[in-house]
Amino acid sequence: MNYTVPSGTRIGHVHLKVSDLDKALSFYKDLLGFQIKQRYGTQAVFLAADNYHHHIGLNTWYSKNAQPAPVHAAGLFHTAILYQTRKELATIFKRLLDANYPFTGFADHGVSEALYLNDPDENGVELYWDKPYEQWPFDADGNINMYTHELDVNSLLAELNA
Repeated sequence: MNYTVPSGTRIGHVHLKVSDLDKALSFYKDLLGFQIKQRYGTQAVFLAADNYHHHIGLNTWYSKNAQPAPVHAAGLFHTAILYQTRKELATIFKRLLDANYPFTGFADHGVSEALYLNDPDENGVELYWDKPYEQWPFDADGNINMYTHELDVNSLLAELNA
C-alpha cells in the first residue's frame, strides 16, 4: 500500500553537531540573527526566528573540538533557511557581504533564488526565497522544471533600494 505524507507536513528544525558552541553562535545568532530560545550550559543551545521553540539546535555532545565531517561522506548536504521575500534575502546577503563572510555559490533555480555558504564547522547552509508559484518553470507535462543558473546578485542587491 502506498503512503503519502499528509499535506501540510513540514520539516520543523535541524539539529547540528558543532565543534565549538561559541563559534557556531557567532554565525547563527550574531550573523544570521536567530534568537536563543534555550541554552544548556556550554553544551547545547536552541535558536529560532520569532516565537517558535527552535529552528536550529546546536550541540557539542559528540563533537566538541572535532574536525568538520568529510565532504565526500554520507551526511547532511546543507540546511536551507527560507526567507519570505526577495528583499529579506537581499538584506541578509548585504549583511554577509558587509561582514566579508565567504560564499560558496549563488544560484537561480527557477523556483527560488539561493545563496550558499558554510557555517564555522563547514556545514552547508542555503539562504533562499521561493519565487511566486506563477513564476515557476514547468515542462509541457506540467512537471516542475528546476534548473541552476547564475544568480543576478546585482539585481538582488537592488531590492534594497526598491
